[in-house]
Amino acid sequence: MLSDPTAGVVIDVGEGRTKKATEDFLNASLTQDQRDKVQTVSMDMSKAYIGATQKCLPHSHICFDKFHLVKYLNEAVDNVRRREVKQAEELRNTRFIWLKDQMNLTEKQRLKFEAIDLANYKTSKAWIIKENFRDIHFSQSKEEAFVILSQWIRNAQKCGIGQIIKVAKTFDRHMQGIINAMTYNKSNAMAERINGKLQEIKMTARGYRIFENYKSAILFFHGGLDLYPHES
Repeated sequence: MLSDPTAGVVIDVGEGRTKKATEDFLNASLTQDQRDKVQTVSMDMSKAYIGATQKCLPHSHICFDKFHLVKYLNEAVDNVRRREVKQAEELRNTRFIWLKDQMNLTEKQRLKFEAIDLANYKTSKAWIIKENFRDIHFSQSKEEAFVILSQWIRNAQKCGIGQIIKVAKTFDRHMQGIINAMTYNKSNAMAERINGKLQEIKMTARGYRIFENYKSAILFFHGGLDLYPHES
């Protein structure tokens, strides 16, 4: 789905997540002049999306969505917990404690979290590194963004936890896209909200057997159509 964060509308919907499919989609959805004027593109770290954007939108700055970046870290923390639970029974059935915002924990969950945190498990250390990234402010100068992100990556790589180190190396390889997101403060927030509405369309219709019908419904409801009558 290609959407405009300023207008809050869906521009177009296409099939496939390959680089070729994405290139064809961008070329069909936007004119050459429009493609040349795109300044920022927010996305996940899909190689297909990155490659297609670099080719079709050469003047744009790729920004990696913070939600997806944190998702990588959440998965890493859970993988640490899954491995450590074999030696630490206290970590069993605590998956959602490490994923939820601490403000949203129930009293029972909070007490359990604090007890585990005091035990100094690797899961706790991995969670702290993840939370440190979540706390990074995504609206600052490139210089500040570079210093802050570089420091976080160095600290994460020194933690001695394989799953976290792997994510830190991934962030290091894609540093420019993260710095762009921090600098331009761009995210997929609006697109994710639209995704939720698209699921409602699908559920209301009890599914679509033909993609074009689903696409038509999406563009009808969320394509910013002007359906009010006009005087001729």
